[in-house]
Amino acid sequence: MRIISFCAEGIETAAKKGFYKWVMEQDADIICIQDLKAQEWDLKDSVFFPNDYFAYFFDSPEKNTNGVAIYCKTMPKAIMTGLGFGDLDVEARYIQADYERISIGSILAPAAKAGDLQSIEHKVQFFDNLQAHLAKIRNKRREFILCGNWNIAHQKRDLQNWINYQEIPGFLLDERRWMDELTGDLGYNDAFRQYNSDADEFTWWPEGDRERNDGWRVDYQIISNGMRPSVEYGAIYKNQQFSNHAPLIMDYDFEL
Repeated sequence: MRIISFCAEGIETAAKKGFYKWVMEQDADIICIQDLKAQEWDLKDSVFFPNDYFAYFFDSPEKNTNGVAIYCKTMPKAIMTGLGFGDLDVEARYIQADYERISIGSILAPAAKAGDLQSIEHKVQFFDNLQAHLAKIRNKRREFILCGNWNIAHQKRDLQNWINYQEIPGFLLDERRWMDELTGDLGYNDAFRQYNSDADEFTWWPEGDRERNDGWRVDYQIISNGMRPSVEYGAIYKNQQFSNHAPLIMDYDFEL
């Protein structure tokens, strides 16, 4: 099973840059896209609805913000939107495809700005709720893969020149401790790190210039513990630039 995750920062712009042409050549079983910045009914071109996939969208009611999508080669048993977070769910940050033995989600975590207490508190609330949700579902008799932009660089090796960013949201100590708990006591795993432990693997360049600007690894496929032995391959695709984020490709020894 191949899953590709990509933070588009505007799906229409990414399409013009060739994202759909590229991704349709990858033979993925599941494609998770975040930060669409578009409503489904505004996507008129057939490129957004490939014949080989069932396409599902969760739109933000506010134009040009958020939005997530999931493309499935095999029709899922059910689609879930939101995580039961009340007002936070209106922001269109999560969509999930359920199969017999596994659930696969496309997730867009909130970002925060340095010095902006409201955005920082908003992000903390989201991750506090997400922690409670993940603690609850880990006891279910199914596996989970949550793919997307988590807006956190977990470890020093996940951030180029990390020493310059220790007080910047996305690399705050509390955020990294949250990721420690996620991949520790909560029992989830960073799928890419099961395959690749290199320190120079980044998925996001804030200013888009991958040659000059500092890279961050903030895009993950977080897997339940039972999926850990299934990880076969992981790569970050950097040959073409569709947004400031690079697609994350993971292969699993798992049949839907």
